[in-house]
This record gives sequence, structure tokens and C-alpha cells, in this order.
Amino acid sequence: MQIDLDLLFTWGAIAKEYKKNEIIFHEEESANFYYQIIDGCVRMFNSNEEGKEFTQGYFKCGQSFGEPPLFIDQVYPSTAVAFKDSKLIKISKEKFFKILDEYPFIQKGFLNLLAERIYTKSKTTKDIVNQKPEFRIIAFLNAHKNSECSKKELVPYTRQEIANFTGLRVETVIRELSRLSKTDKVEIINHKLYY
Repeated sequence: MQIDLDLLFTWGAIAKEYKKNEIIFHEEESANFYYQIIDGCVRMFNSNEEGKEFTQGYFKCGQSFGEPPLFIDQVYPSTAVAFKDSKLIKISKEKFFKILDEYPFIQKGFLNLLAERIYTKSKTTKDIVNQKPEFRIIAFLNAHKNSECSKKELVPYTRQEIANFTGLRVETVIRELSRLSKTDKVEIINHKLYY
């Protein structure tokens, strides 16, 4: 959901630039701010002791991220990092809640957004837990495909990023994509993936 930038600035929001790979907030950090992307892209992920990462989501220009812990006074469950050079707007939790109180249509928009994210996360979890690698990859590609486009389009994620998102090893992703290209489910042209 996107809150009007002028409204956010009126309530005291600030814009901040982050370089690629710069941490926005860490997992287990107190959730004190509402974030919205003006330009760029943000990745939220978890990692284990061995450094293996699992991507929870990618968020693009106009989207917000990291809101659920604000509503329930919890810490951030994931780390957020700038996926590329990005410009974000942030506003304190208290002022964010005042905006929601003042503008019920924004509050309703967040209710819809959170319900949609819960629904999508449930479907993704089902695909990851119950499926073979081929189906996990196809589910990921379907979830990130522009539904209005009927022809194959460039997938903007690396093999490693697909592995991080699906919980697979990168070698498995490479092997499965090669197999999927032989059945024409994906195309690989000059090492670029199309779906």
C-alpha cells in the first residue's frame, strides 16, 4: 500500500537513502518505524548460523514493508536490506498510528494489504513444504510474474535469489531450471532466465 508522500511529510516523515546491501533494520530489532519505498527495492530475509538465507519478500517502489510488528508491539522477524540503491520514507510508529486514526480509508487499505500478505505467505509456505523442487520454482516464478503479460518475460532474480526464496540449494535451482528449459516451461538465453 502507498500512503500519499505529501501526507507522510506533513506528519513528520523523513526521506533517507540507502546504498545497495545496506541494512535498514535487523531481525530482533524493535519495530519503531513505518517504511515506504520511494525508489529502489528492499529484500527481507532470515539467516541461520551457517549463513544460509531464506528470503521472506522483495518490496518495490511504492510499497511499504515491515508493518506487522508495529501493530502487535513485536520485534522485526526478519532483516531488511536495500536490494539496490534505494530511497525510503520513514515515520515513527506513533505518528503512523495517528495517520491511521485520522484516515479510516488508509486503515482499511492496510487491513486489505495485511490480509493479502497473509494469504500469499500461506500459499507460498504450502508450495515450499509440500512440493518437489520443480513445483517450488514454478510457484515462485508464477508469484512474481506480471499476470498481464502472456509471453515469457525476463525474470529479474538470480539463481541464488530464487534458491533463497524457495529454500533450495542454488545447485538444485540451476539443475531444475536447465531441465525446465528442455520442456519449454522456461527459456534461458545468454544465461538470462525468461518465464
